[in-house]
Amino acid sequence: MNLSINNIPVDDTYCEAFSGVFTRFIITAKDTKRLRRAAYLSTALPSTVFSKSEGGIESWLSPSETPDGRMGAVIQIWVNDIKGSRDILASELGWRIRQGILVVPTTSVYNALDSKQSIDMIKPVGYCADGYQHEETMYDRETIVLPLMMGDFIIERYLGMSDGVMGGNVWFFCDSIDSALEAGDRAVEAIDTVEGAVTTFDICSAGSKPVYPQQEHPEIGPSTNHPYCPTLQGKIPDYMVPEGIKSIPEIVINGVNEEVLKNAMKAAMYAAAEVAGVTRISSGNYEGKLGKYHIFLKDLL
Repeated sequence: MNLSINNIPVDDTYCEAFSGVFTRFIITAKDTKRLRRAAYLSTALPSTVFSKSEGGIESWLSPSETPDGRMGAVIQIWVNDIKGSRDILASELGWRIRQGILVVPTTSVYNALDSKQSIDMIKPVGYCADGYQHEETMYDRETIVLPLMMGDFIIERYLGMSDGVMGGNVWFFCDSIDSALEAGDRAVEAIDTVEGAVTTFDICSAGSKPVYPQQEHPEIGPSTNHPYCPTLQGKIPDYMVPEGIKSIPEIVINGVNEEVLKNAMKAAMYAAAEVAGVTRISSGNYEGKLGKYHIFLKDLL
């Protein structure tokens, strides 16, 4: 099988992806400035660290696509599927909504996930109103209304929660920083068209790596994938960057299911392959030791 896209070689390798738990909701606001601020604040600090959450913006919505007829954004918040993950997600979601959305004037939050499980938002968010909150049916939804100094913050009482697949990735070997940024941007834009997929890091400069013996790690990563750092040429014995490569962006992807994740990875690969300066496409893994899902790039061509 010829492993290439637009004559760009594709490595015969795979990424490891993980079981995750996520929620999916809509933020709405009065204007674009407030909407974007809330969307970016609530999804900031992607982590991919166990017991912490990460978030991404899935898509932007027109007023005709939202419950209250205002402009909106679809947001996903994720945690790894570990012991107590659903409680962790509820707690982390509360932090992100309280600190990233509620404080932004005119915002509201509505469920965007049809699921059997849900998170009751009265404790994580509703109690911010110090007992002055009340429940009200709006737009055929059960909501909590919190009075604030700039009007009411409205949040749907129950936000859906479900299982998904997180941590899929693709790498692009590029001949310059400029070509790497263009390839990464095109890949992210392509993923934005895949419903149910998010890129929690946008373009990530620190790629996935195996765990090396006796290496030091900060409390939360990422740690540098040293064999693939172009600036370490001639300085380390296990240097793996091909000649002429100056930058290797990684795109990390979560999907509401494995099929969505695969479609997003494929879209990213084909979009980046259109960029002059991309010379090779690959993926990072952990030598098969961590992820439940092994997604082979050759199966996406």
